[in-house]
Amino acid sequence: MTSKRAWQRMLSGRRLDLLHPSPLDIEIEDIAHGLSFVARWNGQTHGDYPYSVAEHSVFVTELFTRLNPRIDRKWRLAALLHDAPEYVIGDMISPVKSAVGPAYKEMDDRLTAAIHQKFGLPAKIPDLIKRQIKRADTLSAWLEAVQLAGFSSDEADKLFGKPVLKDLPNRNLRPHPPMEVKGQFLEVFHDLIDSV
Repeated sequence: MTSKRAWQRMLSGRRLDLLHPSPLDIEIEDIAHGLSFVARWNGQTHGDYPYSVAEHSVFVTELFTRLNPRIDRKWRLAALLHDAPEYVIGDMISPVKSAVGPAYKEMDDRLTAAIHQKFGLPAKIPDLIKRQIKRADTLSAWLEAVQLAGFSSDEADKLFGKPVLKDLPNRNLRPHPPMEVKGQFLEVFHDLIDSV
């Protein structure tokens, strides 16, 4: 019996083994491209384009920096890459992740470790930094829910917690074309990686 294929061919030509990912097979262009076409909220958002994971990642990095203005740039890079594995495994909404069980998290963790190693970050981010990134991620999710996904403020408060008003940026979220978002993601990446 032959084993099932566990790799995906990337536009760069790399073949990424999803079960045993190697940092050598990870390219930022593949990540940026993939994330620019992966829709948050399963595509159930207002706008002419899906709100992509790449756009969310850039926004989370902005929020993380705003909440932690003196934070080391390498942790800003970690914030940008916090959902990077989704370039190959997609963005599952939380209820689906719970139903799938630990297998999804294990694959996500292996991909995250390889991505971090590729770009000079520790395979496992310190818990304090993870909590700070999660805070920015949750704030972004609250804004996305209310502004893009049709949730009321009360619904978003129940799911994500009521945000501290001073933490909310004065921003109207609007999805942008994937290739434009890819360019923004790469610009932020190169700005951060050049100083790590």
